[in-house]
Amino acid sequence: MTGFVEVRPYAELNAFVAAECRGVASRRPFRPHQTVKDVAEAMGIPHTEIDLIVVDGEPVDFGYRPRTGARIAVYPVFEALGIEPIERLRPAPLRDPRFVADVNVGKLARYLRLLGFDVQWSPTAADETLARVSTDDQRILLTRDRGLLARKVITHGLFVHAVDPVEQVVEVVRRLDLTSRLAPFTRCMRCNDPLVEVPKSEVLDQLEPLTRRYYDDFRRCVGCGRVFWAGSHHDRLVTLVETIRARV
Repeated sequence: MTGFVEVRPYAELNAFVAAECRGVASRRPFRPHQTVKDVAEAMGIPHTEIDLIVVDGEPVDFGYRPRTGARIAVYPVFEALGIEPIERLRPAPLRDPRFVADVNVGKLARYLRLLGFDVQWSPTAADETLARVSTDDQRILLTRDRGLLARKVITHGLFVHAVDPVEQVVEVVRRLDLTSRLAPFTRCMRCNDPLVEVPKSEVLDQLEPLTRRYYDDFRRCVGCGRVFWAGSHHDRLVTLVETIRARV
C-alpha cells in the first residue's frame, strides 16, 4: 500500500532536490517498508550530507520507518556547529580532518595540499578504492559524484557544489570550519607528504646555478625528495593562498 510523507530539506540540501521541492515541504510517495534514509535518498540527497532528521518534531535515526502522513525535516552536516544534545546520524565529525578526493576534483586536492591538508588523490582511483580508503583511513571523501556518496560504507563525505577549483576550496574550508587549520606550504602538492626545512648544503647538488646563488632557504618533501624554495612560482602561490584566505 502506498501512502505519503511530507519532506522538507534545509540549507544546502536543497541543491540536491528538484526545483519544486526546494525550501518547502513537499509530498512524497511512501511505502511502509521504507526508512527515512530511503525517502531522503530517493529525493537525491546523499546520506553523507545529512546530519539530522526530525520526524514530527522528534530526531530519528536512518533506520526509522515513519508513518504515512509524517512530516520529515532533513538537515545538512553540522561540522561547524555543535548539536551534541541531539543524536547525530553520522559518526562524530573528524576534528583532525584528512581527505580522499575523487578524480573529478583533482585541482581541489592540490590546492588543499597547498594549504597544508592531508589529501589522497589519484587520477586512476576507482570508486571502490575511494570508498575503501575513506572508510578504512577515516578520510572525508570529496566528490561531485552523488552516486559515489550514496554507498552505504561511506560515513564522512562532502558533495562539492562549486565548479571552479578556488571556489571549491572556499566551500570545503567554510563548510568544515577549517580556517584555523590552514598551514600553507607545509605539504607537497605533488605527493601529499610533509615538507621539512633543510640546510642549503644538503641540497646543493639538486639546485641550478642561479638558485644556488640567490636563495638560501629550502624545504624538502619527506616522500618524493623534491626541493622547494621561494622562487618566482612561489609568488603566484602566495597570491592564491591570500585569495582563499580573503574569501573564507
